[in-house]
Amino acid sequence: MSTATNEGRSMMGVPAEDRTTSAADRALLPSARPVQLIDPEGRHTHDDRYPLPDGERLLGVYGRLVTGRRINDQANALVRQGRMAVYPSSHGQEACQVAAAVVLDEEDWLFPTYRDTVAVITRGVDPLEVLTLLRGDWHGGYDPYEHRVATQATPLATQLLHAVGVAHAAKLRGEPTVVLAMCGDGATSEGDFHEALNFAAVFHVPVVFFIQNNEFAISVPLSSQTVAPSLAHKAIGYGMPGERVDGNDLAALLSVLGSAVDRARDGGGPSLIEAHTYRMQAHTNADDATRYRSADDVEQWVPRDPLLRMRTYLRGLNLLTDDGERTLSDEAERIAAAIRQGLNTEVDVNPAELFEYVYTEKTSQLREQAEQLREELARGADPAVDGAGDAPGDGDQADGERP
Repeated sequence: MSTATNEGRSMMGVPAEDRTTSAADRALLPSARPVQLIDPEGRHTHDDRYPLPDGERLLGVYGRLVTGRRINDQANALVRQGRMAVYPSSHGQEACQVAAAVVLDEEDWLFPTYRDTVAVITRGVDPLEVLTLLRGDWHGGYDPYEHRVATQATPLATQLLHAVGVAHAAKLRGEPTVVLAMCGDGATSEGDFHEALNFAAVFHVPVVFFIQNNEFAISVPLSSQTVAPSLAHKAIGYGMPGERVDGNDLAALLSVLGSAVDRARDGGGPSLIEAHTYRMQAHTNADDATRYRSADDVEQWVPRDPLLRMRTYLRGLNLLTDDGERTLSDEAERIAAAIRQGLNTEVDVNPAELFEYVYTEKTSQLREQAEQLREELARGADPAVDGAGDAPGDGDQADGERP
């Protein structure tokens, strides 16, 4: 049977008005090309749907880019010095990181991944508290409630479900909260991704799903994960709008993400944004990226650097001067110096804390393990044995108190 005959039979019984894509359906489809407002040469490119942020706003946010790049470089250096256990760099993706944080209002929530350290810091969390998790500790390092930033998630896509839950709760309470949930292209292959998007769409909750498509899920290229025209096209399957944006264009990211956040706050429901960017460095310090991509592949993305692009644009408007650049660099270096000093300071560790905050009241197994540790430390004459097992409260933590 010919393909034409098959297509003809597949349309049998379908009303004529349903045989063409409706305007409502077309509104869900992403742009044919990623939205771009400033090209890699630093020139403005017009888009009827998304306004270009004014120069002063871009100048202010550009400073966050400079700081973000310095944080990435400093963290990588600290890993090599043995002061951090691991660091998933977002070098080259700083525009995505910064835009995700600055488009949110104070009452909104950010749900980051393990690679989104710069986004968390841009949101206002102390850099040392953020890097505590990556240094290697039993806790996440910062209080999620203080800046409304969830703990960075290492498992892929699990944070998307949590984000949808927070957005649903906000809607039930009548709060104006919007949740921005970040993930990578690899997370779109997880079942949690489907469950989160489907729930969000069915219950029409105020959440923006933000995919940083950096071309690789560790060593797995995007072509081995999906044959969809783009990851943003997945949105239409859930009945929510999808959009593609140049992930190295800070101006486009601010406009596209800002529009999605405004839409969610106004009751428009969830949306899916895909940013096209590139992971310039290895997945983490434990990864050898040369095994699955060439130096030439990486080199092609160097001219698309988000800092270079925005610097060129602002210089062209005479908004960024040499003095201004030095001021921004000095501030970034001040933050890097504070990170160095903080992470080069040895931490006094009490092993008994391992057992203190697992449950509100210790189980018998935890008490047994704590006693075993006390005995082992005593045999080794370790000074930390003093008070081991007798950390504050000894399991009697007050209700509602967060450690």
